[in-house]
Amino acid sequence: MTEVTDTFDKGKGPVTQGSPYEAIRAIPVRHYGRWISAVVVVALLVWLGYAFSQGNILWGTVGDKLFDQTVIQGVWHTILISVCAMAMGLVLGVLFAVMRLSKNPVTGAVAWLYIWFFRGTPVYVQLLMWFNLSLIFPVINLMPLYKNDTVAVMTPFVAALLGLGLNEGAYMAEIVRAGVQSVDYGQTEAAHALGMTGPRTMWRIVLPQAMRVIIPPTGNEFINMLKTSSLAYAIQYNELLQSAVKIYSNNLAIIELLFTVSLWYLILTSVFSIVQYRIERRFSRGTRGMQEGQLGRLLKNLRMGRNP
Repeated sequence: MTEVTDTFDKGKGPVTQGSPYEAIRAIPVRHYGRWISAVVVVALLVWLGYAFSQGNILWGTVGDKLFDQTVIQGVWHTILISVCAMAMGLVLGVLFAVMRLSKNPVTGAVAWLYIWFFRGTPVYVQLLMWFNLSLIFPVINLMPLYKNDTVAVMTPFVAALLGLGLNEGAYMAEIVRAGVQSVDYGQTEAAHALGMTGPRTMWRIVLPQAMRVIIPPTGNEFINMLKTSSLAYAIQYNELLQSAVKIYSNNLAIIELLFTVSLWYLILTSVFSIVQYRIERRFSRGTRGMQEGQLGRLLKNLRMGRNP
């Protein structure tokens, strides 16, 4: 009887002695298209960088104004209005999502009307409407609780908060509704069978499970809010873009200040993207097939580089 043993031929793979079949030599497929496209992209980036470096841009001004006191104040106001408007939108989103899912036709219709109006009109128009509310109602009269001139109440901050927050609430309502509907209805039936009320079931059973679906688009909405807050420039709110306009109105360094603003927006969105990634990781514990994405792979590679 012929003895059959397996050996390994480097470059040709495993070889079986005494076998009548020829060893298979695996040749990796070469993706020339990938290399060509990578070279083209790198060449375009180099050309773009060279073009900007040769342009009439005072890069020293960009660095000098990056931490200017007026710019830093604008950064703080941008973060403040974004956080406040997002918090307002989140609260309104949960409220109107529950109203939309309610079996009460009145509350369902009101929620649908709210979402339809604020999603269907531009946020820029909504900001202008709130800022010019005094043209319709010169005095806010909530007798006997409160009475004051609308101009005194509707400051740029209040107008920006209402315009951004109410608009965001319409989008968050649909996000929360999708998250709630992703939870199996059997969870609600089981909670009701245990004697839990509807609001308690929503708060203790449904929403915690729906957070896995709600968190990713909510993080994206907040990052979008950071950039959308620049529209508050139209109503004289002192956010980041308004701060840059104040500076370049005096020194005429328009492009340089716009580059400074862009750098700050990139910094803010990058920081909050990392925060979003961490939150998503926390709420996705115990689930299969969590997609890390580019940011997740980058952070993982950085950790592996620190801890070989």
